[in-house]
Amino acid sequence: MSTSSSSAAEIDLKKAFLKKFFIFFIVFLISFSIFFLNHKEKNNYIIETLEHNGSVEEGDALFKVNCVGCHGITARGLVGPDLHSITQRLNDKEIIKQVTGGLTPPMPSFEIDPVNMSNLLKYLHSLE
Repeated sequence: MSTSSSSAAEIDLKKAFLKKFFIFFIVFLISFSIFFLNHKEKNNYIIETLEHNGSVEEGDALFKVNCVGCHGITARGLVGPDLHSITQRLNDKEIIKQVTGGLTPPMPSFEIDPVNMSNLLKYLHSLE
C-alpha cells in the first residue's frame, strides 16, 4: 500500500516538474524570439545607416539641436564626454548603438532615422 501511494506521489512530482519545465521552456523560447527579432531589426537599421553617405553640414545642425546640452557647442564635453576623435575610439556600429540605445547613462536613447544617423556619423568623423 505504501508503495502505490509513494508511486502516486512520485508521478505527481514528475508531472509538476514537467509542467514547470514546459512553462520555463515556452518563456525561454518567447524571450529568445523577441531578442532575435529585435537584434535583426537593429542590424537592418545599422546596415541601412552605413549605406548612406552623410552630410557634415546636416550632421552639425543635428548635433546643435540635440547634443550640445551635454557635449558642448564645440563637442569638447560638458556633462557628456569630449567627442573629438570618438571615431578613433569607437567604430561606426558602436556609435550607432550608443546614440540609439543610450548605453552609458545619463545619455538618453535617440530615435533617429538612418539618413540623419548617417549625417551625425559624418559630422563626428569631421571632429578628428
